[in-house]
Amino acid sequence: MAQSEKKAGQSDSGCTHNCSTCGASCKSKDMRAQLRAGSCVKKVIGVVSGKGGVGKSLVTSLLAAKFSKLGKRVAVLDADITGPSIPTSFGVAEEKAMGDKSGAIYPVETKSGIQLMSMNFLLEHETDPVFWRGPVIAGAVKQFWTDVVWKDVDYMFVDMPPGTGDVPLTVFQSLPVDGIIVVSSPQQLVRVIVEKAVKMAEEMKIPILGLIENMSYVTCPDCNKEIYIYGKSNIDEIAMNYHLPVLARIPISEEISRAVDEGEIEMLQADFMEPTARIIEDLH
Repeated sequence: MAQSEKKAGQSDSGCTHNCSTCGASCKSKDMRAQLRAGSCVKKVIGVVSGKGGVGKSLVTSLLAAKFSKLGKRVAVLDADITGPSIPTSFGVAEEKAMGDKSGAIYPVETKSGIQLMSMNFLLEHETDPVFWRGPVIAGAVKQFWTDVVWKDVDYMFVDMPPGTGDVPLTVFQSLPVDGIIVVSSPQQLVRVIVEKAVKMAEEMKIPILGLIENMSYVTCPDCNKEIYIYGKSNIDEIAMNYHLPVLARIPISEEISRAVDEGEIEMLQADFMEPTARIIEDLH
């Protein structure tokens, strides 16, 4: 059933939105927010990590572009309010989201028709900082779900901010997340951070579809040998510990970097995302 047809849960006044510690007898423990009338989103996939700079926005952009190439109606909800980078990847950093008198907000569309909503589309200048505390930022993310007119979306990808704080908690509780992908990088420091993200998802009972390692290796231009500049990866060990698949290993590549910088991510041929796409397509 499309999410536009689902009813949001009701809670008592003063609810902390933490059902695990609540003794009240509510009509429903489902606190998911309703989409705006006229919106429809069928599947919601979160892209998360416990640490910044590992490539969540890149993975989100690659997945959105991949599913658009497959002929699906795709959307990206950029939940990284204070550090949005999705608009740049798709070459629409100068665009603005339009609204109407009813309070509806209309997403920006990319060249291939991907619907995007990002904080930068609401700022006068894309370099303007957002001086908001956590609860206000979380509220804005929720409004991206409830106030934006999402048209016939088959797959929505949510680009999360780093960490396990207000915004991931809001997304997991308020949006009907069908699964998440955890993004990592090869550095040893990232291991603990990745495990934090995995454990949060398990606590929230959100299905984890698998792990993706970004900046995994560099391919030698002369002999095609894979060079592991950050040392031996531990992604397989983490995956085995949590019984999760490794969905992709994304190389450090001038081609990928150029596509992001020039806003041409939709033109990039990313065959390494095929296994991830198949896992997402198999969701029921």
